[in-house]
Order: sequence, then C-alpha cells, then structure tokens
Amino acid sequence: MSLSISTDARDGAVVIHVEGDLDVYTAPRLKEVLDEYVAGGGRLILDLSGVHFIDSTALGVLVGAHQETQSNDGGFCLVVDDPFLLKIFHITGFDGVFSIFTQLDEALFAG
Repeated sequence: MSLSISTDARDGAVVIHVEGDLDVYTAPRLKEVLDEYVAGGGRLILDLSGVHFIDSTALGVLVGAHQETQSNDGGFCLVVDDPFLLKIFHITGFDGVFSIFTQLDEALFAG
C-alpha cells in the first residue's frame, strides 16, 4: 500500500501527481498534501492517472478539498484515465461534482 505524491507548477496551476492506491491507509497522507495547497486558493489539478483504486475514505478527502478550494475562490479538477475509477466517480455521482479530464493537458487547457 505505497503511495507516491509529487507536485509541480504548470500554467498557473499546482499539479499534484498521485501514484498508488487511495484508501483508508493512504488517504490521510493525501489530505496533508492537499491541505498545503487548498487554503491558498488558486488552481489545483489532482492527477490520478497513476491511481487504480480509490475507496470512500479517499473520496471524502477529495470532496473536502474540492469544497475548501471553492470557498477560497480556487479551482479544483481531477485527471482520471482509468475506466474503473471513472466508473466509481459515475456510480457515486461525483462525476457531476468534479471537473474530470482524462489527460493532464486537457485539464491545463481548460484553465
């Protein structure tokens, strides 16, 4: 259950790249990283193209980050290219909450 998180700045956005499974064990680490960037507002792109599993705990972290970003007049979107994850977002209705892109370039361009 390893998780790798890295960040970089591109085109006026902070891009957070995540690799590994997002579950009850790794969600707190993701929350810590998101909390560093969410409070400042701005535009965040969470690149989940390296993630192949997500549970309800991690989904809760994403919803919280999305809400806090909006309250700080920022932007928050996801990059998800795994069909399994896309199905989870669809079944839960979160595809109507988050702006979801299948490629990072699309998310950057949508700015």
